[in-house]
Amino acid sequence: MGISIWQILIIAVVVVLLFGRGKISELMGDVAKGINSFKKGLNEDDDAETKAKTIDHQADEPVSMNKSEDKSKTG
Repeated sequence: MGISIWQILIIAVVVVLLFGRGKISELMGDVAKGINSFKKGLNEDDDAETKAKTIDHQADEPVSMNKSEDKSKTG
């Protein structure tokens, strides 16, 4: 025993009578705004992660020195 199309239609009519068409459309608009905000938040998080992973390295002096260079500067 499953749900027939007539039972679904009766439930839909009762919901429309209780809440009205305007209320249902407002609710669906709010759901759509929530989904869009969620997607926007996910995209912002992805952008923040890619920016955090990017490292810019600019050195004026060499990072490592040979032992011979180190001795010549000290002595």
